[in-house]
Amino acid sequence: MTTLLPALPTASGLLAATDVVPASETVPGAFLAAPFLVLLPLLGAAVLLLAGRRSDRWGAWFGVLMSGAAFVVGLVLFLAMLGLPVDERVVDYRLFDWIVSGGLDLAVGLRIDPLSLTFVLLVTFVGTLIHVYAVAYMAHDRDRRRFFAYLNLFIAAMLVLVLADSFLLLFVGWEGVGLASYLLIGFWNHHRAYAVAAKKAFVMNRVGDIGLIVALMLMFATFGAVDFTTVFAQAPEASTALLTATSIALLLAACGKSAQFPLQAWLGDAMAGPTPVSALIHAATMVTAGVYLVVRSAPIFEGAPTAQLVVVIVGAVTLLFGAIVGCAKDDIKKALAASTMSQIGYMILAAGLGPIGYAFAIFHLVTHGFFKAGMFLGAGSVMHGMEDQVDMRRFGGLARYMKVTWITFMMGWLAILGIPPFSGFWSKDKIIEAAFVPVDGEPWRAWVFGGVALLGAGITAFYMSRLFFMTFSGRRRWNDGSGSADGLGPQDGPVQHPHESPRLMTWPMIVLAVGSVALGGILAAGSRFVTWLEPVTGHAEHHEPVLPVWSLITLTLLLVLAGAALAWRQYAMSSVPVRAPRGTALTRAARRDLYQDDVNEAVFMRPGQYLTRSLVYADKEMVDGGWMGLAGMVGRIGEWLRGWQNGYVRSYGATMLGGLVVIVAVVLALTTGSAS
Repeated sequence: MTTLLPALPTASGLLAATDVVPASETVPGAFLAAPFLVLLPLLGAAVLLLAGRRSDRWGAWFGVLMSGAAFVVGLVLFLAMLGLPVDERVVDYRLFDWIVSGGLDLAVGLRIDPLSLTFVLLVTFVGTLIHVYAVAYMAHDRDRRRFFAYLNLFIAAMLVLVLADSFLLLFVGWEGVGLASYLLIGFWNHHRAYAVAAKKAFVMNRVGDIGLIVALMLMFATFGAVDFTTVFAQAPEASTALLTATSIALLLAACGKSAQFPLQAWLGDAMAGPTPVSALIHAATMVTAGVYLVVRSAPIFEGAPTAQLVVVIVGAVTLLFGAIVGCAKDDIKKALAASTMSQIGYMILAAGLGPIGYAFAIFHLVTHGFFKAGMFLGAGSVMHGMEDQVDMRRFGGLARYMKVTWITFMMGWLAILGIPPFSGFWSKDKIIEAAFVPVDGEPWRAWVFGGVALLGAGITAFYMSRLFFMTFSGRRRWNDGSGSADGLGPQDGPVQHPHESPRLMTWPMIVLAVGSVALGGILAAGSRFVTWLEPVTGHAEHHEPVLPVWSLITLTLLLVLAGAALAWRQYAMSSVPVRAPRGTALTRAARRDLYQDDVNEAVFMRPGQYLTRSLVYADKEMVDGGWMGLAGMVGRIGEWLRGWQNGYVRSYGATMLGGLVVIVAVVLALTTGSAS
């Protein structure tokens, strides 16, 4: 079977991608193992859910084994892919017929290429480390077997999403990821707030899913198919209006899954789930699915320049939105969630830039998966040592008690700041550089979006340094039971005895810290990562930004150092109040997520409630009331008529006489009228 992935159409005279590789006609031997990527974690989920309490003792490690086995399969496929010539690195593996109806002939198939394998390795490797971490983190939870079943289910759904060879199969994985995230966020659903957070995430993701459903409808109506091969081959022939509508619908889906503006409100509340969930779903995997969708759908977006501009705007707005919110959060996990929102904004911005940004978006996605997962696990380690405390104003000076956590968290902190030679420097700075490249002869875009990306780097340095210093530096602000207070405010909190986490928790953090330090430089050397993705993204010609590259790097580093220095002065060298001060109007707004929930409630929830109540009232009083009134009238007439049927002969005789009188009167009236 020959499947062609067409060359990306040129949306502008400057940013062209060429040499996209056609799919292989045959499936090389090693790639026949690809279905096991999905089957192994799916088997793990099924066994753990069906075996019941009998698997409590070994269920957690069985879940680790299934995820680890999937990584081994992915690694084998990666090595096999490296052994193929560049022009044979897109393989379509048709498994079986799925939907054959009317004009639609769709099979279940896997697309194995550099893009999907990048996600496979990231999801399974980081996922397995988080599984190992969770063995210790969830050791005392009586339902941890079920927790690992949900983790395996999530891994399987995410792999379906990134390996699918059609938008419809991608949608199956997309919904599976949504279901698994709902189950994991609300895992401790005996807490009402956690159950509400899971429901909120589920509902907001469904809003985004409508976009994907609409895109599927538009594709089928236009191309008569929803598989990648047909859609991408025919996309250049479709009208710009159709491609724009489809792209916007796909963007809506991406915004829901990746917590991008305006569907970002669920991410902070989703921190209600256990910390391994935050590390897996809200750092390295699910929230990056929107980035994958945009990059995978590049041939559609390339034919819709307006939609690409909207993508860039959404990314720019979100990266600033998340950065501002992160500056005011005192909950360590919610601060990291705001950071995730902002960093994915960078990726979405890069993906919207077109061929010049596709590879950099995925590059930053990979490095971010390591350093952000490491920091989430570090946050979980801090919580483990502080009796589940999440308020950073109740931390301080923890570096001396949690040295491994402190050092590994520091590696992630330096990486996200973009300090060379840490991983974030190689990926995020490339996005900033690409944002400063003029598009379509319109330099204003370079200055606006490049400026936003640059500003975001400075704000990121401030709020991430704030998080780091409030947690690990300065004087302690927690009650050690001694009766003395080193920090400001009364030591009225619970007694804390901070301590380092067990090895099952620290070793995954160490591995991720190594990736935070070295992975970016390794992948950037010789542009090997960009070259690796070229069979999918095509080759993008280099274009100079409006400012020299050296000046952009220097300016970025100066802003980063300034932001970190400001945070050091305010949160490491100065006393941090145990209770948050009132702050400025912007600070108060950022604490409330820039009033995103208030806006959603005012614009959507309350009008929806009023509409629902009005419809219920109309249904009850008008529709039901009308029919019930008619039925009541018939009943009353029947009651009145039944009164005449009383069983007395005299009553019947009177009725007959009355009827006779009426008949005689009518006959006389008619006769008199005729005579006259």
